[in-house]
Amino acid sequence: MKYIIVLPDGAADEPLPELDGRTPLEAADIPHMDWIALNGRLGRVVTVPEGFIPGTDVATLSLFGYDPARYYTGRAPLEAAARNLAVADDQLIFRCNFVTIEEGKMADFTADHIAQDDADELIADLNRLLCDAGCRFHAGVSYRNLMLASDAAELKLACQPPHDIPNRPVSDYPPQGEGAERIEAIMDRAAAMLADHPVNRRRRAAGKKPATHIWLWGQGRPTTLEPFRQRYGPQGAVITGVDIIRGLAVCMGMKLIEVEGATGYLDTNYKGKGEAGVEALEEYDLVVVHVEAPDEAGHEGDGRRKIEALERTDEFIVGPLLEAAYQHDAWRILVAPDHPTPCTTKAHSAVPPPFCYAGSDVVAEERQPFCEKHAQASGLFIDPGQGLMERFMSRG
Repeated sequence: MKYIIVLPDGAADEPLPELDGRTPLEAADIPHMDWIALNGRLGRVVTVPEGFIPGTDVATLSLFGYDPARYYTGRAPLEAAARNLAVADDQLIFRCNFVTIEEGKMADFTADHIAQDDADELIADLNRLLCDAGCRFHAGVSYRNLMLASDAAELKLACQPPHDIPNRPVSDYPPQGEGAERIEAIMDRAAAMLADHPVNRRRRAAGKKPATHIWLWGQGRPTTLEPFRQRYGPQGAVITGVDIIRGLAVCMGMKLIEVEGATGYLDTNYKGKGEAGVEALEEYDLVVVHVEAPDEAGHEGDGRRKIEALERTDEFIVGPLLEAAYQHDAWRILVAPDHPTPCTTKAHSAVPPPFCYAGSDVVAEERQPFCEKHAQASGLFIDPGQGLMERFMSRG
């Protein structure tokens, strides 16, 4: 049996006035996803259990078949695993965003998708500035970076993800709990350095948003997962442009396949991802392709760009993988957004997203195109979320 999973991050949404009351999934021309829903099963899945903040980390952990209540230790540890960072017993790992705060509000959680060379320069200077505070910063991709804090393993903190507070007063979302004052002090010192940093002077002169602050969140200790192959059987390979999914792949013991131009943004190399997925299917029994672009469009509140991301995912990834699946006697394919990222709120939602799957041994039941409305009407509702992977992998 060959298994294919396509994860269009944040693809689920709400009806939008500019789309005549349709969601991007309803409005998009996605014939291959629709074929899967029409010729297989269509439903909804609880990817974010009660008590968890909706995000790719928790939601994708559920989709891969792992109970977040048992396995989740934070977002940053998963990204650290992607970079093979060594973590001491007394250290806590934080996600460190470069952000733009204007008039006290979260104006941009990506600092205008800060260029890599700008981010690298700022990370180097942060390490020089805050080495006396027991901090070590590690450059990632653009605005997505990490910080390791020493003498911090016992801290008990709650930190708000910056992408969930667009245009809101940041003073309403300070770190909470034991060690909060220390984390706020680190962020304040960084802000003072960034205020007139040469990188930001250049960015302002070029008409770009400056990286006015760092935002620390997603903290935790290293994650340990039972290998996916031991849990479900197939040996898997993962294609993605973001560290959170790379880290999950590493923790699950899956092969990471890098694709040139896989940016984790709307300009990602869709065609390259699809071609790499088709090639990987010859060697691996399970191929996972993650696409961040729909989520980025949701955070920007741009339904048209989300439609474009969905259509390109369907044309260049789902279509070729579906055609490749036909070449095998036994196969299954699953399309599963991790969570909604509604364009109306520009933030993640815990509302159960739709999914669809089909295969050589799957009997069609719902026979409706792929969208939120049809998934809700289907009556197929999987809770807890890890049950979807169990169902998808089941040969019964």
